[in-house]
Amino acid sequence: MNTNLSKMIKLAMLSALGVLFMVTIKFPIIPSAPFLIYEPGDVPALIAAFLFGPAAGFTVIVIISVIQGLFFSADGWVGALMHIVASGTMVFVAGHIYKRFHSARGAVIALVAGTLSMTLIMIPLNLTITPWYYGMPVKAVIPMLPTAIIPFNLVKAGINSIITAAVYKSVGKVLRAEAKKLAKEV
Repeated sequence: MNTNLSKMIKLAMLSALGVLFMVTIKFPIIPSAPFLIYEPGDVPALIAAFLFGPAAGFTVIVIISVIQGLFFSADGWVGALMHIVASGTMVFVAGHIYKRFHSARGAVIALVAGTLSMTLIMIPLNLTITPWYYGMPVKAVIPMLPTAIIPFNLVKAGINSIITAAVYKSVGKVLRAEAKKLAKEV
């Protein structure tokens, strides 16, 4: 099987898994902000970034976000855009670092940096898009930063990083073994 086709199939599977996770596993994690919902849809995108590089992980995020915006989000394209920027930043940063430092230590550094990047990018995003989309003053968003927005993004990205670290080796092994099997059949 063509290597590019094999990669596309794996990215499609990881994207479908991300959508499945996003739709079936979701719950609020900050009691003062029940509208901020945790979902583990970023985990397959992080795996894609670790296996195939940051662009592949970002592609998975875009696919998940577009499907989310079209079919599952009350916020539509605005929610999709925020998810692409937030999770895309995390996945791209983590994937880029892991690509340069391909080791267990590199993975930890990559996931921590990705978590911090996502958290930091959501500060200006929430100060610009949230007031515009929801018609609220910036003054109303600022107090939510330290009490809801920053903790939510740290916890969400942190949980997704921990899950990724726990499953990456075994998932990567399965996907690599399947690629070798398909290559022998061709």
